[in-house]
Amino acid sequence: MTIRLYNTLTKTKEDFAPLDARNVRLYVCGPTVYDFAHIGNARPAIVFDVLFRLLRHQFGDAHVTYVRNVTDVDDKINARAAERGVSIRELTEETARIYNEDVAALGCIAPTVAPRATEHIAEMIAMIQILIASGHAYEADGHVLFDVSSKDDYGKLARRSLDDMIAGARVEVAPYKKGAMDFVLWKPSDAATPGWDSPWGRGRPGWHIECSAMAGKYLGESFDIHGGGIDLMFPHHENEIAQSEGAHHGHPLAKVWMHNGFLQVEGEKMSKSAGNFFTIRELLADWPGEVLRFNMLRTHYRQPIDFTFAGLRESWKMLERWYEVTEPLSDPGPGAEFLAALADDLNTPAAIAALHQASEMELAGGLGFLGFSNVQMKISAKAKVDEVAIAEAIAARNAARKAKNFAESDRIRDDLLAQGIVLKDGPQGTTWEVRK
Repeated sequence: MTIRLYNTLTKTKEDFAPLDARNVRLYVCGPTVYDFAHIGNARPAIVFDVLFRLLRHQFGDAHVTYVRNVTDVDDKINARAAERGVSIRELTEETARIYNEDVAALGCIAPTVAPRATEHIAEMIAMIQILIASGHAYEADGHVLFDVSSKDDYGKLARRSLDDMIAGARVEVAPYKKGAMDFVLWKPSDAATPGWDSPWGRGRPGWHIECSAMAGKYLGESFDIHGGGIDLMFPHHENEIAQSEGAHHGHPLAKVWMHNGFLQVEGEKMSKSAGNFFTIRELLADWPGEVLRFNMLRTHYRQPIDFTFAGLRESWKMLERWYEVTEPLSDPGPGAEFLAALADDLNTPAAIAALHQASEMELAGGLGFLGFSNVQMKISAKAKVDEVAIAEAIAARNAARKAKNFAESDRIRDDLLAQGIVLKDGPQGTTWEVRK
């Protein structure tokens, strides 16, 4: 089976040929652990979990290394810890633990390595020293900055010229910068801010250098696939490329770059001010993790996704129908059509479509392959019960029945059923219960 992946760097779909089939290497930017991860953060976790599973199927479990970092040094972390009156370590330990629990509930396999930035400061300092020595970085006013003008092909991932990037970017105006797009590799820390001793004084790393240093330690100067959300393509991934190639004699950081698309909620950009901001943990309190996962996979990873509650209910109903016809099977394999769809740039919608036509065994095998391990189990009803909304729905259904609008009556009944609410009609009227 040939795996084909869309490479953001070349803007083409390419046959995937690993640098070393005995050690296929994948790096994905992980969470910055200052707060609970939101549903948009769930998308790369799920997308690249499916890729991890596909690579392990193709090359063997022991021959794939998946690194997903944890950013636990960041100005947002410092501010949140001060706001809550807790230590940096206490905040990041708790938040990282919750993140791991949340993505596990979404069916994600733990990565091979999950390095923390604070445990790799020495590697970051060493890389910065190399960049200074090679003329790609400079020290100024207690800071160390990458000199973007030293990299002729800067902007090759975003496909934008330096002039265009300067014109369109919001860049920090600082007198110690040589160029407007130069970015921080190291910055000074005051007594109240976390810091480490370095050749440039007590300070802390910039965000971009963290990923380059950790990827280099665990995957080498060049590796196979670098993934993350499309929002990270510029400047984060662009800067990773610049500093990694600058420190490694021009060797490419990653052979293939993959980016998942943006996520909206109910057709709008997710934001707290719009009232449509949801953390993974909040949603898991109301919806089974497998439903959240399946709902994500119904959209191709490179396409924007509109995350809706109607979509969640539909995903729930679809999974339950499949769970009712599958049985525990010993190591069932997915079908050829299903695998071919996944091998075509992780085309999960096509893979799911193949499951609609699959045999019971292939259906169970496909669900298991996608991370739905308990295919013989029914989804437990977890949705919060809104008794007022249910009463209103029952009243609307009764009105529809009285008007002999049975299509509307059935729609309301099915909508409640998708939420785990079972209606029972009797001599005393309509009652309801939460489906077990």
